[in-house]
Amino acid sequence: MPRLRQETVEAAAPDQSSLSAAVKLLKPSLWSSLGASADGQLIWGDCQGSGANPYRLVVDVQMIGSKCTCPSRKFPCKHALALMLMESRGQEFMPAEVPQWVSEWMARRRGGAAVAPVAKAEGPSLAAVEEDTEAAPDPKAEARREAQRQKREAETTAAIRAGLDDLEGWISDQLRSGLHGLVSHLSERCRQIAARLVDARLGTLAARVDEIPARLQALPQAARQDALVAELGNLVLISRAWGNGAAVDPGLRRQIAAAEPREALLSDPSALRIRALWRVLATREVTRRDGLVAQSTWLQNPGAGPGFALLQDYFPASAGRRSAAFAEGEAFGAELVFYPSAHPLRAQIATRLETVSPDPTPPAADPLAAYVEALGREPWLIEVPLDMTFARSSAVLRRSSAPLARAVSCST
Repeated sequence: MPRLRQETVEAAAPDQSSLSAAVKLLKPSLWSSLGASADGQLIWGDCQGSGANPYRLVVDVQMIGSKCTCPSRKFPCKHALALMLMESRGQEFMPAEVPQWVSEWMARRRGGAAVAPVAKAEGPSLAAVEEDTEAAPDPKAEARREAQRQKREAETTAAIRAGLDDLEGWISDQLRSGLHGLVSHLSERCRQIAARLVDARLGTLAARVDEIPARLQALPQAARQDALVAELGNLVLISRAWGNGAAVDPGLRRQIAAAEPREALLSDPSALRIRALWRVLATREVTRRDGLVAQSTWLQNPGAGPGFALLQDYFPASAGRRSAAFAEGEAFGAELVFYPSAHPLRAQIATRLETVSPDPTPPAADPLAAYVEALGREPWLIEVPLDMTFARSSAVLRRSSAPLARAVSCST
């Protein structure tokens, strides 16, 4: 029997939008590793989010407390609300031994008692979710929403252009005062301009600027100044390519702001979809200076279509270390949906396939030609995967020609 009532879940929701989002997460295909403690007080599971790794969460059914590894600032988040709704609707949670991460969370919670939420007048309700779903469209309301959307888009475009102008001005100031002074105070200066870029809604570009010192430190001392000049040039290229923001390539937009939501990408009928037997080439975790961990998984497609794919996931470093979703050398069948780009690379897994017949391996191509083509389409790329089966010497030329951009050497 469910121990939670739907009214309790409604009272726990921080707002109506969170509850509505939770209802959309009730699809069984999004969940895995569902479990419960022997007494039924704790339930936990993994919910597939926008990245390669699912979000891990636990709910204390008795005290209405929760913990989730997602970056949401709302509490409880939509994932925890969805888990509560599943329990309230009779979802079966297999009794299991309480995982260590759940036990550690419970131990930390014993320091203070959780208080059950008080029912709120005019609070979130599941009935409102159903009404929103079934209500007939209101033309006037639709027109207002569209006008508000266009206004927000115009404000964002103006803020981005102002932020890019600020960045170009900053670069001019650094070059005018001399590279020696910039290199000597690089970490501090990059952090300052990155903060201004965040304020201007250029979050992705801000992270790139903030990571310049770390990327330079990985290079030999003699190569750092040339690499810094090349990267400043790439930043100017990005700014000029943006222009007034009227007609921007989606790949360029992702270099500046956030990527499209996973749900929007998967529902886009024009997105490139490739079914193949994918091989895991490499995985990497990097803790960024902004407190996020970037987890990258590089895949190779030996058949027709894009030869490589990148699965990118981000999570707070405070959430603890995550195990890699894939092992190097592993092969799996899947349909990948690629983010729109002049050089398709980043993708999301749409569906896993049980059986996939591998396509015939195409003739080996010149990796240098592939590199030149990639930079011709997007000259500001930091990393370009190359198949070095044909000519391994290209990797040396690649690194020496653009020290801040790294080649991922992949041999089959």
